[in-house]
Amino acid sequence: MCGISGIINTDFKKVEESEIKKITDLIKHRGPNDEGFFLKNNFAFGFRRLSILDLSMDGHQPMHYLDRYTIIFNGEIYNYIELKKELVKNNYEFNSGTDTEVILASYDLWGKDCVKKFNGMWAFAIYDKIKEEIFLSRDRFGIKPLYYSKFGNKFTFGSELKQIIALKSETFVNKKVLVDFIVTGFEEHTDETFFDGIKKLKQSHNLIYDLRTNKYSTEKYYSINHNKEIEKLSEQDSTNKLYSELKRSIKYRLRSDVKVGTCLSGGLDSSTIASIASQEYIKESKSKKFTAIHAQSSERSSDESHYAKKVSEKANINLLIIQPTVDDFKDNINEVAYTQEEPFGGPSIFMQYFVMKKANEVGCTVMLDGQGGDELLLGYQKYYPSAFLSIFKNKGILSMFRAIRDSNKNNDRLSVYWISKFFIGNLFSSLRKIYLQRKTFFMKPHNNDFSFLDSLAKNYFDIFNLQKQEIMSTNLPKLLKYEDKNSMRNSVEARVPFIDYQTLETALSIQDNYKIKDGWTKYILRKVLEEYMPSDIVWRKDKLGFNAPDTTWINAIHDDFEIVINKSKILNRVCFTDKILSNWKKFDNELIWRLYSVAIWENVYNVQID
Repeated sequence: MCGISGIINTDFKKVEESEIKKITDLIKHRGPNDEGFFLKNNFAFGFRRLSILDLSMDGHQPMHYLDRYTIIFNGEIYNYIELKKELVKNNYEFNSGTDTEVILASYDLWGKDCVKKFNGMWAFAIYDKIKEEIFLSRDRFGIKPLYYSKFGNKFTFGSELKQIIALKSETFVNKKVLVDFIVTGFEEHTDETFFDGIKKLKQSHNLIYDLRTNKYSTEKYYSINHNKEIEKLSEQDSTNKLYSELKRSIKYRLRSDVKVGTCLSGGLDSSTIASIASQEYIKESKSKKFTAIHAQSSERSSDESHYAKKVSEKANINLLIIQPTVDDFKDNINEVAYTQEEPFGGPSIFMQYFVMKKANEVGCTVMLDGQGGDELLLGYQKYYPSAFLSIFKNKGILSMFRAIRDSNKNNDRLSVYWISKFFIGNLFSSLRKIYLQRKTFFMKPHNNDFSFLDSLAKNYFDIFNLQKQEIMSTNLPKLLKYEDKNSMRNSVEARVPFIDYQTLETALSIQDNYKIKDGWTKYILRKVLEEYMPSDIVWRKDKLGFNAPDTTWINAIHDDFEIVINKSKILNRVCFTDKILSNWKKFDNELIWRLYSVAIWENVYNVQID
């Protein structure tokens, strides 16, 4: 829910109300229901509200507490009811039914360690008038964004990049982030953004700003825990444990005073969430059907609508299907670029955008989604090599070879491809070589350090470290970023049950041979889903997930690609664009899309290159 803004004048001059209002108005879409401001001395808070819990004015922000604290908060603390009971026992009183007030009381009782007790998603700032400091925090996995920058006489922060950009006279591209993105496709692996001088507060971090000295520091408060006791569980007990945690997580995320729905691709993750959520939703509402929204691809190869229909029929779900057209795609290129604020990796982001737009139209203010299932339960093909190694370490070489043999059974192309990659050479060394060869062909001289690829390669020898890296750096952060921006642009709050920290730690601690078994990826999740769905849903072999009709859409703007890329001042400074365009067929569509996305972003945000 919501969007936040903050400005601190480091020269100790008063912040003008027009300034804080200007950058807060830019995120009206994040909070169409209410606004509020707090100005004091040399700083100001701004807030836009999307009402989810306690829809009355008792939930108005900035919220004040004990004549000492003032908060602006974006997100949800799902265990606020349980925390509230604990706080009442400690003699705290409450005037609202909000989780915001629970944060304030928690901060007063436990200080900065309060965030360790929260189960949810958040980005908030608390002003403490006795300490004269501002405490900022971002949730464990960065589900909610928080950007900040120090320039001139200002330190400013907000839920979106456009708020900070609005206070700058010029915006320049961060060349390091740009080159990383073009060469490797990675975009959220550091705390830097595509805009030079603007950072994001890293997930699992707090930032404490001293208003007396204008000094600030960041500190990490959370690391993913591996539970040895869960690792010892049998397959059946592991299945039961995962089911129990998922059910609790989903029930938490159904807590709302507005309508809740779900995204449904038809894949394992979204089908599991939709099935469990529908059952719980009907129990609580007594009669209402749960709503799911599916984006249908116009290309048969990526159309999952028949699976989504089967899931909705079996789970008694009201299914709404949309089918974005080529014209929808073309008409919204600049809009989605503005929404995402940074270049992004492919057209599938548009499908998610249209789902959230539909959710807004039908009044689903909260939407559940299946992000994270693949990273938690080894759903991607790239995890096979390290999974085989893990089986070798824990079960011996014979078990590993049996697992390799069995991978032929139920995944048609996994075995031949990955075994050759893994055993005929180091997987990530070869990938790194491809990236660097690609770089020397089209990148002009630069000083980028690609050592993070070496780190990624090393983690392929330790499945737990690989999963942590995928969750905290190389894969999940960008997916969460896309989802937050697409949903909030349409005044919808997205909730991700797999990224409940207790559910996540449970999934990562379960034995790997229960996650990949008999050639089946996410085997243990399939066992959970068996209770709800027929076998043709549970034991599907293909994997898609809100795929866009890429071929159709890219072909429709093929001519535009060349024009836009050629005109890009940024690309012409860092790429041999003439060589790329004249050798188009040598490059994959993903790379060409990345270049196009950079050029569109450059135009939308008037970005310059130094």
